[in-house]
Amino acid sequence: MEVFLKTCGLKRVRTLLVLSLLVLKAAAECPKPEGGENIVLTDDALLKNHYEENSEVTLECGNGYETESGSGVITCIDEKWSEPDLICRKKDCGAPKPQPSMTFDMSGGTLFGALIRVICDKGYQVSGSSFKQCYASGWVGRTQCEVVTCDKPGEVTNGRNSWDSEEDPEYEAVIQYTCDPGFSLTGNATIRCTETGLYDSEPPECQGVKADDKTTTVTVTHRPTTPTQEHQDTDDAGSLTTTTPTVPPAPQGSRDIMTAEEKTTPTAVKSTTALQDQHNATLDKTAPGVGYLPVIISVISVSLAVCLCLFVVQKFLMKKKGSGNGTGLSVEEHL
Repeated sequence: MEVFLKTCGLKRVRTLLVLSLLVLKAAAECPKPEGGENIVLTDDALLKNHYEENSEVTLECGNGYETESGSGVITCIDEKWSEPDLICRKKDCGAPKPQPSMTFDMSGGTLFGALIRVICDKGYQVSGSSFKQCYASGWVGRTQCEVVTCDKPGEVTNGRNSWDSEEDPEYEAVIQYTCDPGFSLTGNATIRCTETGLYDSEPPECQGVKADDKTTTVTVTHRPTTPTQEHQDTDDAGSLTTTTPTVPPAPQGSRDIMTAEEKTTPTAVKSTTALQDQHNATLDKTAPGVGYLPVIISVISVSLAVCLCLFVVQKFLMKKKGSGNGTGLSVEEHL
């Protein structure tokens, strides 16, 4: 019985010793380490289940950050981890790779997480994302600048344009318009593709040329004439002098009708005659003398007036001469 008790007592002692060792062993381990700001555990450190006394683990910089200084190694001492010496900083993506007709607004910086705006040159437009962002792998965002195009120029009736390509006109392309024979162009003869994708003006129109649109300017100038009047002057001998104005001939080709006011006033007439249509032109050819009839009538009238004046003056002179002869005879008879 005593032996049994002694044996049982030894077993209890051994069990208590084992339990004590296990408790002591567990108490000597460090908790799982934690990373700091922008600092994380390495994959090896994450795979461990226990962190014994004096064991070491390694820390590293998080995604988008890079090591500036320090090793990142920490040690379990007295159930505590030593302070990490690792310092991390944001990764710098730098300037993005240049692309044709493209610039960037990098006012927000080029560090990890930054956004930059894509700017295309004049006449080009963004195709894809308008922004790029800095990631751990670099700039992310597919984009390119494509040239602005306009729709194919519209056709015009009774005319044509110079664009003969199957492609749409690009920025700064100039389209030339021409009209068929017998038609005139109204509007701009050229249109240009602008940076907005629209033309700077509407296509012109081709309109038919009308006979009324043709004008001929005829300038007729009449030389000044002396007003029609009779000057009767008596000299010392008692003779009568009569002055008759000279009427200049009308210019050939004139279509103006002379009036009494035109005979006494110098005039400069500028007339604009619209061409008639083909029918009126035919009538003018069949009656060539119609335009000169007013001039002929004016000349005949002036000639008759001059003859009448001369006749009156002659009668007056003859009458005065007869009166003088009668007075002389009376004096002789008296003597």
